Amino acid sequence: MKRRVVITGIGMVTPLGIKTEEVWDNLLKGKSGIGLVTRFDTSNYATKIAGEVKNFNPADYMDKKEARRMDPFTHYAVAAAKIAHEDSGLKITSNNRDRIGVVIGSGVGGITTVEEQHAILLNRGPNRVSPFFVPMLIANMAPGQISINLGVRGPNLTTTTACTSGTHAVGDAFKMIQYGLADVIFAGGAEAAVCPLAFAGFCSMRAMSTNNDNPEGACRPFDKNRDGFVLGEGAGVMVLEELEHALARGAKIYAEVIGYGMSADAYHITAPAPEGDGARLAMSNALADAGILPEQVDYINAHGTSTELNDLYETLAIKNLFGQHAYNLAISSTKSMTGHLLGAAGAVELIFTALTIKSGKIPPTINYETPDPDCDLDYVPNVAREKDIDIALSNSFGFGGHNGTVILRKFIE
Repeated sequence: MKRRVVITGIGMVTPLGIKTEEVWDNLLKGKSGIGLVTRFDTSNYATKIAGEVKNFNPADYMDKKEARRMDPFTHYAVAAAKIAHEDSGLKITSNNRDRIGVVIGSGVGGITTVEEQHAILLNRGPNRVSPFFVPMLIANMAPGQISINLGVRGPNLTTTTACTSGTHAVGDAFKMIQYGLADVIFAGGAEAAVCPLAFAGFCSMRAMSTNNDNPEGACRPFDKNRDGFVLGEGAGVMVLEELEHALARGAKIYAEVIGYGMSADAYHITAPAPEGDGARLAMSNALADAGILPEQVDYINAHGTSTELNDLYETLAIKNLFGQHAYNLAISSTKSMTGHLLGAAGAVELIFTALTIKSGKIPPTINYETPDPDCDLDYVPNVAREKDIDIALSNSFGFGGHNGTVILRKFIE
């Protein structure tokens, strides 16, 4: 029999803040975490805006010496995991640590480290490259460092599927617990790609918004005047736990994980499949895994990147799968406030989805000003909404045609 899996702890590092209460309050108020880039000179870049993490000090979450040997994406991952651990109230001991795992997704890993150490190689020679270069850049170091910091020895791995990495990490962890490979898993995603090299690449693709004069209004998912995504950074980590294990220790429960679906577009390296066929299949697979009907879904946290094709095809995918019920769904893109956290996006958005279920409050899609006749669903425009949510799903779609959907349900014992 499949075991039931619940969310018992959450931790975030985001452009909207770090403390959960602060992030959630800002989200419901429709506050944007996007502004002009402060990390480097953007004079020669077409895009000059991003969702940067602010007021974050790695030393608040780890040893200073060890922090110097980590890339920022690992800083964010460790911090989010420690926040989630504290929130969960889980006691890690020699008796249970072998049954506690870590699965963290990252799309690009330590790209900041690659950039910095390459400059050292060119300017100062190979002997000056850091001996910690490789351990800092590899994507699996995020779960590796979390396991070291928490002392857990269960399943430990990384998912790297571009913008779907965080969603796949949570989905894979869900399945591991469901089938008995672990009792608890710290699952999520981390990314820190607000750096010159990544910016140059996305600018060359003409994928990012150039609405530099209006940073807070630049990310406008599903709006007719959307002109590209806004890069963000951060991490989201959840404590996923087998239900009986959670109940035995009196854990608080945010929501139950009930379904996970994946698919491939098999179409293009960056463009989504026409009509959103891959996205539809991922959602359909998740519904089948959960054993529920489309009309039972109340809310969707959309991938909603504020790019022309993604928003259009996600809308079409929802309509093709849900039929007339699509017009009854509340849909929001929280990327309108955080920007696109790449491999961390799905994890942070799943946390938002769990908080939506727990609180009965739906975050808005901000900057929705000019309706797009081709995107004609209820995107909870500009103002948060109170509504009882029983079942919700969160979507992520990544470069390479990787699609993932996780379904959450209000916990009923």
